[in-house]
Amino acid sequence: MPGPRAFALALALSVAPLAAPAVQPDEILTDPGLEARARAITAELRCVVCQAESIDDSNAEIARDLRLLVRERLTEGDSDAEVLAFVTDRYGEFVLFRPPFTWRNAVLWLSGPLFLLLGAGLAFAYVRRRSTAPAPPRPPLTPEERARLEALTNE
Repeated sequence: MPGPRAFALALALSVAPLAAPAVQPDEILTDPGLEARARAITAELRCVVCQAESIDDSNAEIARDLRLLVRERLTEGDSDAEVLAFVTDRYGEFVLFRPPFTWRNAVLWLSGPLFLLLGAGLAFAYVRRRSTAPAPPRPPLTPEERARLEALTNE
């Protein structure tokens, strides 16, 4: 029977392909500096099909096209900011995992902290109201309880 080491090795080998980026060997640039820049940019761009993955991790055809586009723009001499601007102009701010704070998306940026503050305020008010509320009145003693109490106090 295989031991825990064999099980861990089998698990690691079965999960490793799932974590590998989707970048194909024919997409990789020969210049390591440009390739590093391309990887940094593609990690910042969201796949428009998958929506939860970067184009670096997505196997969708549009993600491959975008990876090739990023590498093409870099080889033409564009800066990282120019490449991001080009893709954003074409697909909108949705493709950015970290869109810039602008007046158009201020509601999205501020709604999280506002709801957190609102929830904290409501929780504080609830706890404060419960701590200052009077204790509920005790029900009166029944005749049997009263007789037992008198018997105990007379002893």
